[in-house]
Amino acid sequence: MEQVWAPWRIEYVRMEKPEGCILCEKPREKNDTLNYILYRGDKNFVIMNSYPYNPGHLMVAPYRHVANLEELIDEELGEHFQIVSRGIKLLRKEFKPSGFNIGINMGRVAGAGIDGHVHTHIVPRWQGDANFMPVIAETRVVPEALAETYKKLKGGI
Repeated sequence: MEQVWAPWRIEYVRMEKPEGCILCEKPREKNDTLNYILYRGDKNFVIMNSYPYNPGHLMVAPYRHVANLEELIDEELGEHFQIVSRGIKLLRKEFKPSGFNIGINMGRVAGAGIDGHVHTHIVPRWQGDANFMPVIAETRVVPEALAETYKKLKGGI
């Protein structure tokens, strides 16, 4: 049996989950490089997922803490999806994925890991990127360090 090591994942599994909302706190810290914030718009920002499903897994979130998409005002909603579109274009250019999963999970029962702050996931996909690891071993192998992905994407949105 072949073994694939993904030691960085254990940090997330074992860590005490922080109180509060990281999608509110991270933009306030004003340390975009440390927090993997790629872009700041007027109403929304783009942050890399620190525990990505695939390289380039981005999240677009409003600054305002709202749980549901329908709570966003028109200006937030319009900018939000303009940024989603720009994020897709950037990922196409830099990573040349075969496709994307674009998703919004509203509520814990719907799979939201951060269920009090609505956000859109942009996950690039490649032919054959889904394998037995997530199903059998509950492990996903991400072949590039977050800092390297950040360098590739910063300034591109």
